[in-house]
Amino acid sequence: MRQHLLFLLAFLTFFTSLSQDAPTQFTLEEAIQYALVNNYSAINASRGMEDAEKQKWETIATGLPQIDGNVSYQDQIKQPISLIPGDFLPGGEPGTFVPIIFGPPRSTTATATLRQQIFDGSYIVGLQATKAFLSYSKNNKEKTDQEVRKSVVESFGNVLLAQESTAILNRNIAAVEKNLFETQKLYENGLGEEENVEQLQITLANLKNALNSNERLETITLQMLNVVMGLPLDHPTKLTQSLDELVYQETQPDLIDQEFNLEKNTDYKLVLNLNEQRYFEWKLARSKALPTLNAFINYGYTGFGDPITVIGTDAQDFTSSILGFDLNIPIFSSLKRSASTQRAKIALEQAKTQLEETEQMLKLQHDRAKSDYILSIESYKTSKENLSLAERIEKKNEIKYSEGIASSFDLRQAQSQLYTAQGEYLNAMIDVINKKTALENILNPYETTEQ
Repeated sequence: MRQHLLFLLAFLTFFTSLSQDAPTQFTLEEAIQYALVNNYSAINASRGMEDAEKQKWETIATGLPQIDGNVSYQDQIKQPISLIPGDFLPGGEPGTFVPIIFGPPRSTTATATLRQQIFDGSYIVGLQATKAFLSYSKNNKEKTDQEVRKSVVESFGNVLLAQESTAILNRNIAAVEKNLFETQKLYENGLGEEENVEQLQITLANLKNALNSNERLETITLQMLNVVMGLPLDHPTKLTQSLDELVYQETQPDLIDQEFNLEKNTDYKLVLNLNEQRYFEWKLARSKALPTLNAFINYGYTGFGDPITVIGTDAQDFTSSILGFDLNIPIFSSLKRSASTQRAKIALEQAKTQLEETEQMLKLQHDRAKSDYILSIESYKTSKENLSLAERIEKKNEIKYSEGIASSFDLRQAQSQLYTAQGEYLNAMIDVINKKTALENILNPYETTEQ
């Protein structure tokens, strides 16, 4: 029992130390770099590249020498009996049959065979296709990294949005509580109306509900960021950038003027990979009409008797060896090969059409992403100005209300306008960040240069 407890303690200590090794503070770029290594999809995409390398060697190895070995042992517990005509034996009577057993009851056979492919059209096509397959795996990893980067940016921004919303709601609640306290005292002293108190109570209750909801959302968004980064849900992640800093960092007008190079776009490269795949499938279908030639040589040993004592004794044993060639010539398949080749050709033409469509769609997506990014920057500037105006309006109405010039309805309307402006400002900030990421995914400035 004590040993089990010690083992459990060591196990928990080990995994606790692993969790402690993970960093807890991240900028956006640090979070992205961490996720590119530890995100679950990114890990599997890396394994996919390793698998492609193994598959490449698997294809190459099929054309290299193959050696197979076979060993068998037979013990005829009850040997079969054959009948031969009696006159075959000395002194035998014609018309009679004599039972006889052929061969010893036990035998051991061992054979080794070497096979070598000499010519096979499908093997040549397979070798040519390995480079295309490796390129697809690399581009697929690049696409996965793009999706991971996008997810981290969105999750990172959502955490900052929730945190900033919580801070704003706390400030709004503090301001409304102050107004409510003053209004309550005025009402108690007969210098105000009950409706003014009720209006502020409604506003305060709504703000507190929004705060409670936002605090729960803050926890959920942080957990989502942890998952995207490949961290445990309860990891104590802290973000070292504010939303203002992030928006300033992600506002890059020069990105709008960057030239769009189709060949750098990941989606375009994946469609090119599809065309290569269809091309090699067409070549493979055509290669089925070519003959195949293989050679083999084997060496065999057969011994009769007990397998433990037969080798190296006076028991009878024999060896054999065969050298041969297998030539297979396709002659007639009732047009099956022709139909297969035509289908592969049709698939190739479809892939070419898809490539043309992708070119046009990506150009359109680039123009739209660029327009959306420009609009997000403009909307951010406008919402920032509107927020400043709404704050001034709310402040003026608060002063007027305290002086008895404005009604509680006027104050609540100014507060609602301020709260709306605050929400629009925060959403505009997030929109700048996300739209910049969308444009980057099309331009692909992080293109992998490894070959």
